[in-house]
Amino acid sequence: MPPSWPASLAALVRLKNLLIGAAGVAIGGFLALGAVRWPERLVWSVAAAVGLGAAGYVANDLADLDADRINRPGRPLPSGRVSPGAARLVGGTAGGLALAAAWIGGRDLFAIALAALAVMLVYSPLLKRHGLAGNIAVAVVAGVPFTFGAVAAGWARAGLVPTAIAAILHFAREVVKDLEDVAGDRAIGRHTVPIAHGESAGYVVAAAALVLFVPASLAPWFAGWYGRRYGLTVLVLDVFVAALIARLLARRLAGVSTALKAAMVVGLFALLWDRL
Repeated sequence: MPPSWPASLAALVRLKNLLIGAAGVAIGGFLALGAVRWPERLVWSVAAAVGLGAAGYVANDLADLDADRINRPGRPLPSGRVSPGAARLVGGTAGGLALAAAWIGGRDLFAIALAALAVMLVYSPLLKRHGLAGNIAVAVVAGVPFTFGAVAAGWARAGLVPTAIAAILHFAREVVKDLEDVAGDRAIGRHTVPIAHGESAGYVVAAAALVLFVPASLAPWFAGWYGRRYGLTVLVLDVFVAALIARLLARRLAGVSTALKAAMVVGLFALLWDRL
């Protein structure tokens, strides 16, 4: 039996990823507040982040339609479960509501939201064609939820360190996804790292990013910015990341992208547990 329309819609907007992004915004706010609290601006920032993420994922799938017919034919658009017209309606509505929520939250939130949406809209049709530039851009945007939440809570600097750490992990995952998508990306003329420099270079770049992630994730604990709960959780996470590094250097790609998403969830837990 084919997936239902709600299930297809959830797949289109990457519901699980939206929840991770929303959690990042909330935790950024909690870090700034020093407690788990929900001021109104933080609520609006979480709502805006969900809409922005949905709009960005839909725009990505629309731009990637030809490549996904090769790389991911089971996705909602290439499989025909969702039409391009319906996807544009969903993405446009999500983006509009996101900007409205950010505007209600404050002009500073609106400015960040508008910039993030602009990057997401040009990522697949433009930035992704230029290898590392696209990977870096999307990694930074993926890490911004922490700062977005911290800005909403009134102390932007509280979100900068987790934003930087998250961006490193997201960068590695973006390169891994490029390795997975070589066939489709090559067919539509993209010049991602594995295509422009060879798949071996892609594996090395992804592994190098994860090597950098290990000391970067531990540095806040050693500096005394986060406590023992964060440190112990991140130590376990880094052992897991070390296994992924070994897997990449052995050119074993299966499951790495999913494992990196799980690592993101553990990182969110480490930050939240430190403030409970």
